[in-house]
Amino acid sequence: MDKLIPPSRRRILAGIATIALSTGGFAVAQADDAVPLRVGVLTDMSSLYADITGPGSVAAAKMAVEDFLAGPHKTKRQVEVVSGDHMNKADLGANIAREWIDRNNVEAIIDVPNSSVALAVRNIVQQTNKVILVSGASSSDLTGKACSPNLVHWSYDTYALSNGTARAVVAGGGKTWYTLTADYAFGHAMEAEVKNVVQKLGGTVVGGVRTPINSQDFSSFLLQAQASKAQIVGLINAGGDTINSIKQSVEFGIPQGGQRVVATVLYLSDVHSLGLKVAQGLQFTESFYWDLSDGTRAWAKRFAPRNNNRYPTAMQAGVYAATLHYLKAVDALGASSDGKAVVQEMKKLPTDDPLFGKGSVRSDGRKLHNMYLFEVKKPEESKYPWDYYKLIQTIPPTEAWRPLEEGGCDFLKS
Repeated sequence: MDKLIPPSRRRILAGIATIALSTGGFAVAQADDAVPLRVGVLTDMSSLYADITGPGSVAAAKMAVEDFLAGPHKTKRQVEVVSGDHMNKADLGANIAREWIDRNNVEAIIDVPNSSVALAVRNIVQQTNKVILVSGASSSDLTGKACSPNLVHWSYDTYALSNGTARAVVAGGGKTWYTLTADYAFGHAMEAEVKNVVQKLGGTVVGGVRTPINSQDFSSFLLQAQASKAQIVGLINAGGDTINSIKQSVEFGIPQGGQRVVATVLYLSDVHSLGLKVAQGLQFTESFYWDLSDGTRAWAKRFAPRNNNRYPTAMQAGVYAATLHYLKAVDALGASSDGKAVVQEMKKLPTDDPLFGKGSVRSDGRKLHNMYLFEVKKPEESKYPWDYYKLIQTIPPTEAWRPLEEGGCDFLKS
C-alpha cells in the first residue's frame, strides 16, 4: 500500500500518526478509565524555524505532560502527545489540524510557528470547538482582528516585540529606519507595529523592502538598505532568515559603515548559530531566557538533554508553560471536549510556572507576563556555555502588551 502513496504524503501521514510520550513511572489510564487526552504539537520540523521550535517544542510539551502527571491532579487520565510538520504551508497546516481533530481525537493544537499557518489553523479549531495554544507564531492579529474564544497566545507577539525594541533603539538615537520584512502575515504585522512606534517617537521609516520567506540570498535587499543611508537597518524576519541576513550584513560591511543592524526578533538558537563575535551588541526584546532565575536554569538543564543539548528558546518555553496551564484547566473543569469552556477556564485560573512566573490569560486570549530587553554579550563577557545575554530592562505587562481596548477583538463585543 505504501508504494501507492507519494513520499511527501507518507511523510505527512507519519507526522500525523506520531504518538510520542513516555509515561513510565507516572499515573496512566487503565483500560476502563476515560479515553486518553490527546494534544498535537504542530510545528516546523524541517525548515527555517525548526531550531527555535521543532523537535524542541515536542520535547517541551512532553515535559509539561510529565510534570502535570507527576503533580497533584484529580484524574488519572492518560495524556498523549502527537506531532506534525506543517512545512510553513498554511494549507498543509490546516489539513493536518483537520485530520487530527476529525480522525485522531486531538483536543488541543500547540505551538504553530508561522503566523499564516496559525491563522489558518485557528479557523479549523474554532469551527470544531477545540483549542489552539500559540507559542511560535507572533502576529498580534491573533488576539486582535483574528481573535478567537478558542485561542490562547502565549510567548510573545509583534506588538510587544516592536514596542520594546523600537523604543529602545529610537531612545538611543536611531531615528531613521530602513526595513527588511518577511513577506507574510508575521512580517506585515510587525512592520506596521515598528512604523507606528518609530513615528510616535519622532523617528522616520525612510523605506523598506519585502523579502521571500526562507531566503538564502539577501544581497540585493541589503544593498538597498545600505544605499538608503538610514541609521537603522531593521530586520523584520525570524529564524534562518534572521541568521542569513545578519551574516550577510556583516559581509557587506553595513555595521562597519556606521549603520546599525537591529533584529526585531532574535532567538537563543540564532545567537548560537551566529556566534558572539557576529551577534555581539544586538539588542532585542524577548519573553524568556534560560538564565534568568533558579527556576529557568533548573528547567533548561532538564530540557537540554532532550533537545540534542541545545538550550531552550522562548518559543519552546512557551509550549511547556501553555501546555501545563491547559492541562490544569482541563483537570479543574473535568472535561476537554468543549474547547471554549477549557479556554475560559484557562482565563479564570491564574498562571504560575517556573519559566514565566505568575501571570494571567486576558479575556482576548493574550497571556500576560514580563517582557525583557536583552543585549547579546561580547565574547569575553560569556563565562559558560549558552551564556549569551545580559538583561538591559524588564518591561512589565502594563507596558509590554497592547491595551485590550486597542486590539479590536470581535468576540468580546458580543
